[in-house]
Amino acid sequence: MLVEPPIDKLVEKIGCKYALVCLVTKRARELQQKIGDENAIPAGTNPISYAATEVYEGNVEPVYED
Repeated sequence: MLVEPPIDKLVEKIGCKYALVCLVTKRARELQQKIGDENAIPAGTNPISYAATEVYEGNVEPVYED
């Protein structure tokens, strides 16, 4: 279960639950593929939690296409 960062704050930042889920999922997949690299996430960290934290901190932002 994702407790930190709070879901409500993430939704406020992104504006839409669907966009939030898509963004976090896409970023978590990227992180999952990088496991084993030196710049990847710390060992034992859940990629979903790490991706959500990145979104909360503003390190990852959605790109909307027309």
